Amino acid sequence: MIENKLCFDKEGLAAFLSDAFPVAARPALGELAFVKLNHVQLTLEPLPEMARPGNIVSGPALMALIDVAAYAVVLAHIGPVAMAVTHTINVAFLRACRWNTVVADARLIKLGKRLATVDVRLWQGPEEQLIAQSTVGYALP
Repeated sequence: MIENKLCFDKEGLAAFLSDAFPVAARPALGELAFVKLNHVQLTLEPLPEMARPGNIVSGPALMALIDVAAYAVVLAHIGPVAMAVTHTINVAFLRACRWNTVVADARLIKLGKRLATVDVRLWQGPEEQLIAQSTVGYALP
């Protein structure tokens, strides 16, 4: 395991993420709330195109938020490496996601030379009422 240190502050990471994704996709990917050692948080305002029957936010939209949050916390620690890629994502959906702000809380569990493992939790309102919990693995270049 390599020593964890921040390579990006909030503004630098936000700028990198903004450049890394197409302009049309950015509103669906969440907004960076903060960057700390081993910890990044994003927020998402659900969009109408994220709807599924029952007037809830779709699972694919939530999985995209999880993936971007994991990518963000990895990049915060390895720097501007665009080719880090998801190799594993396991999501447990725990309750329906309503039309309120979604918080994506990503915590770096392990950062190695070739792989990173991240815990991502989604919630709305109180943190203890999780919408989803995910473990995400990233392959590093």
